[in-house]
Amino acid sequence: MNAPAFGIYTVRTLFLSDVHLGTRACQAERLLALLRRYECERIYLVGDIVDFWALRRSVYWPTSHNTVVQKILRRARHGTRITYVAGNHDEALREYLNMAFGGIELVDECVHRAADGREYLVLHGDRYDQITHYARWISVLGDLSYQVLIDANRLLSWARRRVGVAGHWSLADYAKSNVLKAVAFIGEFEQAVARDVRRLGLRGVICGHIHTPVIKSVEGVEYLNCGDWVDSCSAIVEHFDGRMELVRQVGTDDLVALASTTVAERVPV
Repeated sequence: MNAPAFGIYTVRTLFLSDVHLGTRACQAERLLALLRRYECERIYLVGDIVDFWALRRSVYWPTSHNTVVQKILRRARHGTRITYVAGNHDEALREYLNMAFGGIELVDECVHRAADGREYLVLHGDRYDQITHYARWISVLGDLSYQVLIDANRLLSWARRRVGVAGHWSLADYAKSNVLKAVAFIGEFEQAVARDVRRLGLRGVICGHIHTPVIKSVEGVEYLNCGDWVDSCSAIVEHFDGRMELVRQVGTDDLVALASTTVAERVPV
């Protein structure tokens, strides 16, 4: 779907991950466009919302990043229930789990019950990344390499626009899809998450961390990854019938639906 430029949608829940506020790669303007587009009862911030790793290297906090924070806090003040699930780039917040700040509840993970009765584990997903968990220095190096890819992609996108080539194309996505080790890592990550969710007896999982937006079935488990706001500019929305939809904000006007759970997958309450 291509939504009208000024269309506003009312949905039950919005899931956002890997915003990376505090980095030059963060596409805060697109996120603000999405937040203006959706009214919702609940928001889950699924980790790496503020990038403390980057802020420790150098302070970068433009007005648009501050506006994102203010907009979320304003939603909380006006009754939107907001749950912040800590990730690895904002892992310092894990010292304050199960506390609330400004109306925002901070957790390590939680279970979301959808409108149709399906239950999803909501977590960032870094615990399933063995490099992040056991070799922090490699993770930091990988993060810097990913930043180089994003910067190169911005230049490439500018060049594509200059020559009149339309549409979204991501150098980072291309690398992840075509480098064998990256493909294997993503597959292993998804399978590890799915196995744990199945052991818990839940229908699915909603996570982030690997910046790969998708809705699909993995070993009989509904696997939903929100994507990120440095490259894919994507989010998961839950409609009032319990249907989950993956959407991408293209620029500051167009909203594109990428995938959704189907009617056949719904579970009666």
